[in-house]
Amino acid sequence: MSALRRVAPVVVLGAIAWAAASGSDIGLHAPAELVAAPPSREWRLVEGKNWQIASGHPEAPAVTDAAEGTRGACREGMVEVQGAMKVDAPAVSVEDLQNTTCTEWIPHDPIERCRRFDADAWRALSGRLQTRAMHFCVDRFEYPDRKGDYPLISVTWHEAAALCGGRGIRLCTEDEWTFACEGEDAQPYASGYLRDSEACVIDRAWRPFRAEALADRDAPEARAEIDALWQGDASGSHPRCRSPFGVYDMTGNVDEWTRSVQKEGHPSILKGGYWGPVRTRCRPSTRVHDPDFHFYQQGLRCCADAPAP
Repeated sequence: MSALRRVAPVVVLGAIAWAAASGSDIGLHAPAELVAAPPSREWRLVEGKNWQIASGHPEAPAVTDAAEGTRGACREGMVEVQGAMKVDAPAVSVEDLQNTTCTEWIPHDPIERCRRFDADAWRALSGRLQTRAMHFCVDRFEYPDRKGDYPLISVTWHEAAALCGGRGIRLCTEDEWTFACEGEDAQPYASGYLRDSEACVIDRAWRPFRAEALADRDAPEARAEIDALWQGDASGSHPRCRSPFGVYDMTGNVDEWTRSVQKEGHPSILKGGYWGPVRTRCRPSTRVHDPDFHFYQQGLRCCADAPAP
């Protein structure tokens, strides 16, 4: 647990209720008088505004590509994704249909989550859904997309788009992200039909946060607060947290910015959830944050158009 003590129940319940209602993957508010302990990890400030643990031991992307065998026709470090994505029916979403095949629910603690889906029932039900052809490239890991590196965090949507653009590629659309996570069977979790905290970095304990400490991102206080809240792992640390296409850490670890496919609302959509006890499935999204929003558990991954045959 963090060096911060627990907050009063009324504060905890209020934050949980807000997070559940909004679909947010943000932790709990802590009283302003609490002060985080000095950082226990080596953090580096990137571009004067984003944070990353500096003690990673990244593997060369070419080495990872050769071991994984999923690069296809994409550029180094990316995975080629191609297939038929199941799309929402007119009257019901894929996510709602998935919920009808859940055989074991985790009680509201802090939100209701499905522990186990009936894979056979889901395949039979989803087999009647319409599909759409998809073909694109996606980063194998969260940005900076290197096995053994830690994800970059405290990133706004605008900054995420610029980071991808600086590599000559782009942010994933929310549909691209979803398909890369769930595969052609539209499985609920990147790792399958069982919610498994040993497979992916999920369901780690809530920790209260001090919003005022995070407001000035380049301040030592922000670094200390992020360090106290951090429960993520280096990219690729969990070999079973791998999607059907071979994309890692899509559910859990850090939230990932994507581009909305809807005409209404913010263009800035978060996918995947983070290390806390949130929905952390392939289909859900957080749609309440504007493009300038940043927080301690938000990162990104990039996509690119697939090369022409």
